[in-house]
This record gives sequence, structure tokens and C-alpha cells, in this order.
Amino acid sequence: MALIVQKYGGTSVGNTERIKNVARRVAKSRAEGDQVVVVVSAMSGVTDGLIRLAKEITALPSEREMDMLLATGEQQTIALTAIALHTQGLGAVSFTGGQAGIVTDDVHTKAKIQNINPEEVHRALDQGNVVIVAGFQGRTKAGQITTLGRGGSDLTAIALAAALKADLCQIYTDVDGVYTADPRIVPTARKLPEISYDEMLELAGSGAKVMQLRSVEFAKKFNVVFEVRSSLNENPGTIVKEEMQSMEDVVVRGVSLDKNQAKITVWGVPDRPGQAARIFKALADNSINVDMIVQNVSHAGGVRVTDISFTVDKADLPKGSKVIEALKPEVGFTECTADESISKLSIVGVGMRSHSGVAARMFEILAHEGVNIGMISTSEIKVSVVIDLKDGETAMRAVHKAFLE
Repeated sequence: MALIVQKYGGTSVGNTERIKNVARRVAKSRAEGDQVVVVVSAMSGVTDGLIRLAKEITALPSEREMDMLLATGEQQTIALTAIALHTQGLGAVSFTGGQAGIVTDDVHTKAKIQNINPEEVHRALDQGNVVIVAGFQGRTKAGQITTLGRGGSDLTAIALAAALKADLCQIYTDVDGVYTADPRIVPTARKLPEISYDEMLELAGSGAKVMQLRSVEFAKKFNVVFEVRSSLNENPGTIVKEEMQSMEDVVVRGVSLDKNQAKITVWGVPDRPGQAARIFKALADNSINVDMIVQNVSHAGGVRVTDISFTVDKADLPKGSKVIEALKPEVGFTECTADESISKLSIVGVGMRSHSGVAARMFEILAHEGVNIGMISTSEIKVSVVIDLKDGETAMRAVHKAFLE
């Protein structure tokens, strides 16, 4: 008997027919004698609809109340999935994240998992039940409901697989696996049979929507091998695991495009030690993640000043701008501007460690396409550039053709 954790995303449970399909798939695993824990997301579109309702009332709703609101999306799905499993003649019980023993810190809307106590899950499994757990959520030690951020159901599944010492973790979605690029943008993209944790981390952090970044970090930390596959067919998916020597033979593994980025520029910052620290500490204290940073030093009226540009998720732009504006009296900058018309294009591959000239080739390709580069960021296995949003898809296709076709 194996213990399997299966996660189903929003499109996989997008309506009652698809929920019935999930129940049939789970019943098949159960018929083979396996214990099954199912983690589900909210039905497709439900979370966005709840956010829209809140923002019809106010542009900046309370983060605590947003967690209370958004957690209801997954709770609908767990109950419906349990009901569907009952019709298959199976015992099934649904748990919220808190009931499943997921304990988080106190940061609303972006909580981090601190501990998982899976006793109740084990008890329900030992009684012969399929256990359905609401993804994306947990609770604090004080009992407050929290959510784990966009894509948090992936993190719930990986974390539960680690805590339960599961034999297998399967991430079911609406695509067959991890592709060399988004096939909706690049028709020639192909599915990868396997990919390393580090490559998957860089792709997830660069806008690839297959997996949430933190879930891959968690999988790497606890060595949870998992498979990304489709809930709509029986095709094998992509295995995500530790890097192997043979993986270095491929220079570029994938190309990603992140359209959910925004740029904040702080103009005319007096060029004194500690100014950047004040700015980025304030952002960190407000749980705003910063990605790429560029600083330019110039002279204004004989005084050295600096302009600091950095990127954040679009969802964090209103809050980030508000945090920066509050620093104006302390820092003494001239103005703060925001730009939502950007995208981040990235190439990723562990083979970059042993191959030179990859960045230069990427820049040549973009120049040939007439695409201007605004910001550049690199790591051992990734090169990212910020470009105009309107150029994003064209640039992605050109780079994919050059490196992967």
C-alpha cells in the first residue's frame, strides 16, 4: 500500500463535471489499494471573483478579512469533492488547512508554513477515508485563518507530502507537464520529461505558471520528488527532482515570460550610505518581495543623487507605492513613479554554468527583434531582462526559436 498526495488545480475542479472526473481518478488510485490525500484549489475563477467583490468595496481591503474571504473558495471545493467521492462508494472526509494541522506565521495573504501536525489526517486515512484538504490556507497558533499566496495549493500538497512521508506526490493541472515555454504563446514548445529543482525554481520565479515558487523551494529542501501532469488525460508528466550530471548537457532548459511585474522608480535619492537600506527594509517589513534592482547615480545642482528602480508583483504595486511615499520625508527623494507596462523574459538551464556567451546571444536576439532592454539580472543558471510588455510574446518566441528549436 502506498500513500499518495494528489493536488488538483482550479481548472481541474473548474465545474461539477470536472470534480466528478477527479473523483473517478481518485477512486482508481484507491481501488489499487493506495491511501490517498487530495489537495484542491478553488474552482477556476472563484478566487478572482472574490477579490473583485472586495475591491468593489475598497481598493485596499484588510488583509485579515481577505484571508477570511478567499479561504472560502477552497472550502467549497473540498466539500464538493468529498460529496463526489461518496457517490463513488468511497469514504471521504474534507479538512480545511487548519483542520489538517497546517500551522503558519501571522502574515496575512502571504503566510509561511511553520509546522504541520498530520495526526488528524493519519487518523482519517487509517479509518479507510480519502482525505481532501483545502489548499492555499492554514491557521496561526492563535487560530486565525491565513492564506499562503497565489498558487499556495501547490505548497500545501508538497508540504503535506513531506509531513506524511508520502510515497508519491502528483501535481495535476490543465497541462501535460513542464514545457520549454508556455505552449499558448510558443506553439513549438515541447514537454520536458524531467527537470531539476533549481531549474524549476528559476522558471517558477521568472513567471512560469506551472508551479508556485515556494512549493518548489519546499520540495528541494525536503527532497520531495513530484510529478506535474494533466488531470484531463493519462499522459505521463514531468518529474521534478535533484539535478543529475546529464542535465548539464542542455544549455537552456526553458524560457519564461512574466507579465505580472511592475516597476517602481524612486527619483532623486540623496546619494548617502543607508538610503537604499531604508527603502528596501520598509518594503520587507510590509512583506513586499522585490525582484530586480537597478541604481543610477547622477548629479542634480552639483549634488550627487541616485535613481533606484526595482520590480515587484503587480498585485503589490499599490501597497509598495504607498510604503515608498511614506518614506519621502525621511529619505528626501524627489518623486516616486510606477510602470505596469513591463514584462520579464528569462532563460533557464543548469548547462549555463559550463557554457559561456549565453547572455550575449540572448541580447543579440533581442536586438535583432528591435526589443529594448530596461533591466538585467543573472544567476548561475538564469538570465532575465525587463522589456516592454508589448514586446514580451514576440521576444519569447524569438528566444525560444534560437535556443530550443
